[in-house]
Amino acid sequence: MAAYISVPRDLTKVKSKVAFNLTKRQLLCFGTAALIGVPLFFVLRDSGGNTAATLGMMAVMLPAFFLGMYEKNGQPLEKLLSHYVQARFLRPKIRPYKTNNYYAILMRGGSANAVLEKDR
Repeated sequence: MAAYISVPRDLTKVKSKVAFNLTKRQLLCFGTAALIGVPLFFVLRDSGGNTAATLGMMAVMLPAFFLGMYEKNGQPLEKLLSHYVQARFLRPKIRPYKTNNYYAILMRGGSANAVLEKDR
């Protein structure tokens, strides 16, 4: 029996790993979470005990972990959130369907070339 390696069919989903089998993005998010969470643990440990400090540290670090790990349809969480904010709050709710009716312009006696140049 020969050893074999399974190769994924869609190579666009394969991401290069940097260290500890994590991508650069995941390392950055985990490092940020550690830089924020570990000092917070030592600050909270003096006033609230180990259990409260651990829970506080986890509550602060979980969003950074989620930001580094979550991906849907090949897009990271911040892109998904920016698309959601744009669609929900920034862009108009009703988008009217508008077209340039080239046939009506030709019937009025205009030329289609003038319309095409105007659109540019």
